[in-house]
Amino acid sequence: MNTELITQVSAFLWQEADMLDHGEYAPWLESWTPDGLYIVPIDPLETDFANTLNYAYDDAAMREKRVARLGSGESISTSPVPRTIRSVSRFRILANDGTNVTVRCAQNLREFRKDVLKHYSADVTFDLVKSGGSFLIRRKIIRLINSTDTLQGIGYIL
Repeated sequence: MNTELITQVSAFLWQEADMLDHGEYAPWLESWTPDGLYIVPIDPLETDFANTLNYAYDDAAMREKRVARLGSGESISTSPVPRTIRSVSRFRILANDGTNVTVRCAQNLREFRKDVLKHYSADVTFDLVKSGGSFLIRRKIIRLINSTDTLQGIGYIL
């Protein structure tokens, strides 16, 4: 086990979670490769994301639009703005060729909005590219454990 790589990857992913929880969307957008994809599939077993229905299948342009909508105050699904706390853990390196790293982790997200506390758990897989002393996200797949259930107004970035 490469503990140095696990440390670097976990620090990067903790930073990503913190940026999202604190609405730091500009640096979050900068943490992606130009061809990066943000994917939240409906079917947790799906692998052909381009040809199936997803909650999200965002390229760079769609991520920017999602962030603009979150910041506009005009989206009913984000008004009032939800407060979130993400915990990411259980990091496992699935592949590493020296430049590209695939890691899977667990994410637990708590959302508080309109006096209601909700909880979302997911397996998250990241395809990361080494860049300088850190990483960029090439692909982020969020497999919610209850993705086939009725989900209410997830108007923010998981």
